[in-house]
Formats: sequence, structure tokens, C-alpha cells
Amino acid sequence: MKTVVSGIRSTGNLHLGNYFGAIKNFINMQDAYNCFFFIADYHSLTTHPTPEHLNQQVKQVLAEYLACGIDPEKSTIFIQSDIPEIPELYLLMNMNAYLGELERTTSFKDKARKNPENVNAGLLTYPVLMAADIIIHKANFVPVGKDQEQNLEMARKFARRFNRMYKVDTFPTPQPFTFDGADMVKIPGLDGSGKMGKSEGNAICLYDDPKLIRKKVMKAVTDAGPTEMNQQKPEVIQNLFSLMSVVSTPDTVQHFDDLYNKCEIRYGDMKKQLAEDIVNFTSPIRDRIIDIMEDDAYLGKVAKLGAEKARESAAKTVQEVRSIIGFRKFY
Repeated sequence: MKTVVSGIRSTGNLHLGNYFGAIKNFINMQDAYNCFFFIADYHSLTTHPTPEHLNQQVKQVLAEYLACGIDPEKSTIFIQSDIPEIPELYLLMNMNAYLGELERTTSFKDKARKNPENVNAGLLTYPVLMAADIIIHKANFVPVGKDQEQNLEMARKFARRFNRMYKVDTFPTPQPFTFDGADMVKIPGLDGSGKMGKSEGNAICLYDDPKLIRKKVMKAVTDAGPTEMNQQKPEVIQNLFSLMSVVSTPDTVQHFDDLYNKCEIRYGDMKKQLAEDIVNFTSPIRDRIIDIMEDDAYLGKVAKLGAEKARESAAKTVQEVRSIIGFRKFY
């Protein structure tokens, strides 16, 4: 069975874009692939979260994974920091990662430009830790968006470099899993452009309460309205219709489309309807998140089971890598 590895930073709560863009497909993958889903709390340290915030965010993302339908009995759900083999492989891979190639990565250059006072070593070697996350389980596939393709390419480079340096075939070259042909939807952000993302400030998170959802949707970007019958919708308006298409009934979408084509649409009415439909869609998931977050015993059981399964896989890889490099005990 082929192995798939996917992770999310502990600072990145799941939103509608995550849900429709990938998680629905993750749920369907659990029977066909050996799936590892992890919460990347080590990665979040590049932004220096407080201990309380870090712990709470890890707990919430774990609850969100479970509430969305990731099954800990079928898949391996684990917390990155529970696996000591990951930082060990990260250290070993760092020895074969070079300053020039790390400095040229787009993510490093962007973050260094935006936060020049916090250009830390973890930020520079972020792609190496990401590579360790992936290759430690000998992943065959990694679900990625366009914005992550360069980091995956770095993981592929480090895997091939290790194999070449030591004349082995230890690591498969992980391939991007883009859900070709799957029911995958690109969810636009509320700012009228690009995709939905928490860091862009244009997202509706699955944990948002109804009041916050209504407030966010009512602030969504629109224009002055159509001036001609049946005119093409500009991007900011098409984005609203795209979002409505995944949470509202087809007749609701058709109703507002007809109003738009007749130049009779009132965006305020459309956004009120959209907000209520989003609330109706997310409320059951939010209720499950809250219930799971209140069940510390269940969360602990899931985290422990995931750590045991992930460590079994990771330990085999690290032991193999240590032996190949030449680390062998004299006792």
C-alpha cells in the first residue's frame, strides 16, 4: 500500500478552504493508502508562540482533524513533537543541505522580507524539517497546493541526494498528490482575490462562531453591481457565487444568479443568505470540535495511539539511516 503524508502547522486552524480543498478527499483516501496526518508544532516555533498558545492550538487542530472525519483507527494522526526521530533525521539531513539553496527558497525570502527582525535558523532550514517530516515515513505521495510545490521539490531533492551520496535507494522520491479527477474545489477568500487562507485574513474557520461568520461575510468585498443584463461577473463577485455553490442549495444559487443577470441583485441580501448557509454548514462540525476538545481522555488516547504508530515507522527509518551513514554501536 502506498504511503501518503500530510501536515498542518499548529497555528493554522482548519477553514472552509482546507475542508473542501483537501480534507474531504483525505477522508476518502484512508482505505486506499497508508495515511499519516500530523500537526506540525515544531514548525510553529519560527514565530515564537507562547507555551499556552502553542498547547491550545495543537489541541484544537487535533480536535478539528477528528471532527472532520479523519479516523485514528484507519490513519495515523500524530503530533510532530511526539516523535523524537523527526528532529534527529532533521539534523542528519541538515548536514547535506547547503546555505545557498536554502536562502533561495521563495518561502524563506518572503518571510525574511516581511519579518526582518526574526530571520532565525529554523526559518532558514524550514524546508529540511519539512523534508524530514515526509521522508521519515518513506512517503510516496504528499498532497500539496501550488504554494507548497517548491518545498516539496526540496524534500525530493534531499531524498535523492541522500540516496546518491550513500549509493542506496532508502528513500522513495515523494510525488505531489494533486487529487486529479477528485471532487476538489478551490475556495476563494472573502477579500475578493486568491484562495482562502488564514494567514491572508480572508478565511472562515470551521471553529468560527455564527456571530463571527456573519461579521466576516458581511465585510466580503463586492462591487457597485451589474450595469448590463447577463454581463460576465468580475472576480470579486464570482468568488461569492463560488463560495455559495458549496454551502447553499442549487436553487438558492440560481435565485441570486438570476437576480444578477437581471441587474436586480442586492449584495447585502446575498451575503446575509450566504452567511446563514455557512453557519448551517459549519455548526455541526463546530459542535463536534467543541465536544472533542472537552474530552481530554479521548484526545490523549488518540495522540498516544498516533505517536506509537508514527514512532514505529520513524524509528525504522532513522535506524536504517544511522547505519548507512556509519553510526554503529560498539556495545
